[in-house]
Amino acid sequence: MKVMLRQSASGNLSVYVPKKDLEEEVVEEKIGEDGKIFVLANGWELMFPKLEEPFNLPLTTEAKRL
Repeated sequence: MKVMLRQSASGNLSVYVPKKDLEEEVVEEKIGEDGKIFVLANGWELMFPKLEEPFNLPLTTEAKRL
């Protein structure tokens, strides 16, 4: 799914999912076998297989919900 990574008003990394009209802050970052995993405040885990740091925000990229 396409998602947008951006910096929230509080300065934290947030993820916006347009198809769900959902915006949540990232509460945890992990490194998985296939890429970076972000855990959102609502409990969702999203894997970003092609996310390379450093990245410029805002960034639209592909993610997979685990």
